[in-house]
This record gives sequence, C-alpha cells and structure tokens, in this order.
Amino acid sequence: MPKQIIKGREIVADDWTLLRAPEAAEGTSAEDTATAEEVLAVPAGRVIVPLATWLAQRDALASRAAAGEIGVWLAPDDDPVALRDDLPRLALVAVDFPKFTDGRGYSHAWNLRSRLGWTGELRAIGDVLRDQLFSMQRVGFDAYDTRPDRSIEDALKGLTVFSETYQASVDQRVPLFRRHARPAPGAGA
Repeated sequence: MPKQIIKGREIVADDWTLLRAPEAAEGTSAEDTATAEEVLAVPAGRVIVPLATWLAQRDALASRAAAGEIGVWLAPDDDPVALRDDLPRLALVAVDFPKFTDGRGYSHAWNLRSRLGWTGELRAIGDVLRDQLFSMQRVGFDAYDTRPDRSIEDALKGLTVFSETYQASVDQRVPLFRRHARPAPGAGA
C-alpha cells in the first residue's frame, strides 16, 4: 500500500520522498550533522530536502524546483526567513516535529503563512499525532504526515474536534468576541 497523508481534510496517497540524513552517532556535533545534510544526494522524483541541503545545493536543484519536484523541510531550530526569496519556486514546505512536545513548528507555520505570505502546501512531518492536528490547522498547516504507528483515519478526526475557536489565528483572523453579536446595553434580556 502506498504511503498516505492527510491533505486538506482527506486521506491521499503521498508521492513525495522525505530526505533525512542518516541518524547521527552519539557525540556527533550539530555542525557535523548540518554538514552531512548539505552533502546529501538528492534522488530523482519528488523530494522534500532539509533546509541545509537546499541552501547548499540551491543552484543544482533550481530546475527541479521549477518543475515542482523539490520541497524543503524545516527543523525546529531553522529560520523560515532563510526561504523568503525561494518560496515562489518551491512546491511545498514541511515543518518537522521531532517530538510532539516541541512546539517551535507552530511558530514556523504561523510565520510562513502570516509574515512570509506562503500560500502553497504546508506539511507537518515527524511526531505528528491526532491531538495536534486541530491546532496545526489553526496556524496554517494543510497537510499532515502522521506517525506510521497510529491510525490515519483516527487522526483525520482530529481536524474537526472543535466547532468554534476563541482566539484569532491564521484560519480565523477575528476572535470570537468580535464575531459574536451582542445586544445593545439596556436592550433587555
């Protein structure tokens, strides 16, 4: 069975390959890991590469990006602003959640949508669980690569767990108190 993701509010086949550096050995520095990501060989087909790989191989990957074959994924400590000038040529941007308790990806999504104007596919990858999907949707994610050991059908239900939101966000610019009609003072109950 082909790999599946949630895109929009549907379960669809995923035709992208996520490129990750091999697991670093204990004692490997962050600098060594970044260097390894920069020299990763990018296979043929539709590939989501780490930001470091994109930045190091941008010129070589530019024609593939223009053909819709390259996406970039951001790690929690990456800066989305590094993609500002490249966003128009990318097919998708993914944000990695290495642990479900790491919330930096929510800020990345909000910044990509609100500050950088990204309108393309924004995919959550990594330790993505049902309980996170509604909040991820609120900050701009529209595709979710959920953990393979969990039911994707069950995770899909996480997008509709709440019928109303109180706070403003990417998906609802006006908070509830501004959307709710109130009777004029003294109009009686």
